[in-house]
Amino acid sequence: MSRPDPTGLHWRCLPFGALQPATLYGMLRLRSEVFVVEQRCLFQDMDGADADCMHLLGEQPAHGAGTPTLHAYARLVPAGLKFTEASIGRVVSDPALRGTGLGHVLMAQAVQTLMALWGPQPIRIGAQAHLQGFYRRHGFETAGPIYDEDGIDHVEMLRP
Repeated sequence: MSRPDPTGLHWRCLPFGALQPATLYGMLRLRSEVFVVEQRCLFQDMDGADADCMHLLGEQPAHGAGTPTLHAYARLVPAGLKFTEASIGRVVSDPALRGTGLGHVLMAQAVQTLMALWGPQPIRIGAQAHLQGFYRRHGFETAGPIYDEDGIDHVEMLRP
């Protein structure tokens, strides 16, 4: 499943087994750059769930035969794997593109793609607490108390 976007990024959604090595490397590099290095959070990013998820990639097309550059990523989690409901996790955009609206484009693509894959349904996320306002703009509402996950305040949010 793929489509172009007004930001100039090309969006693809792939199962884990279809990720080519360079794409997988770019995905793990971006997740590590933001979640481990930038946020100074030591946690097990490769948690064993990736193989059962779909992977949404927002890429700048390559020139010639090169590899596309990954600028945005989200992991789409089927219902029953992390929560009873389907979920969106590991939502991350290239730090160099912050403030451009890319994060909002990414979330809109993630919700739309999840619904296209598995049909209309509630989506539950474990959001970093300071991003509640961001996720509210995409239809999510706080659905529980703040809790600590790997040293960062998180909160469950639900999009009915």
